Amino acid sequence: MFSITVRDHIMIAHSFSGEVFGPAQKLHGATFVVDATFRRPELDDDNIVVDIGLASQELHAICGGLSYRNLDDEPDFLGINTSTEFLAKVIADRLADKIGAGDLGPGAAGLTGLTITLHESHIAWASYERDL
Repeated sequence: MFSITVRDHIMIAHSFSGEVFGPAQKLHGATFVVDATFRRPELDDDNIVVDIGLASQELHAICGGLSYRNLDDEPDFLGINTSTEFLAKVIADRLADKIGAGDLGPGAAGLTGLTITLHESHIAWASYERDL
C-alpha cells in the first residue's frame, strides 16, 4: 500500500457537555495539527498516490472553514461534543466528498483509503480512518 500525507492546522473554540470532560466543559480554545494520509494499492500513471498540491489545497480549504470559529455556534455542530475524534471524522468526510467530486484530480479516483489525524499536542492525538 502506498501513501502520502499532507498537513495543515485548525484553531477553534468549543465546549463540551458531560462530567467526563471536567474543566473542558467550559468554553476553551484548541489548536490542532491536521494530517491527511491518502492510500492506494498501486501508483497512478504518473507514479504518484495523489497530486500533493491539490491535496494540500483542498485540506487547507476544509481547515479554513473550521478555523477561527466557536464550534458551539456553528449550525452543523449544535448540541454535539466536537471532540478531537469527532472533528477527525468531519474533516475526513469533507475531504472524501472533495475526492468524489474530482477536486483532487482524475488520479485521485484510484484512492482507496483516507486517514485524518488531529494532533492536540506532542503527547496526544486522535485519528479517523475510512475507505473511499
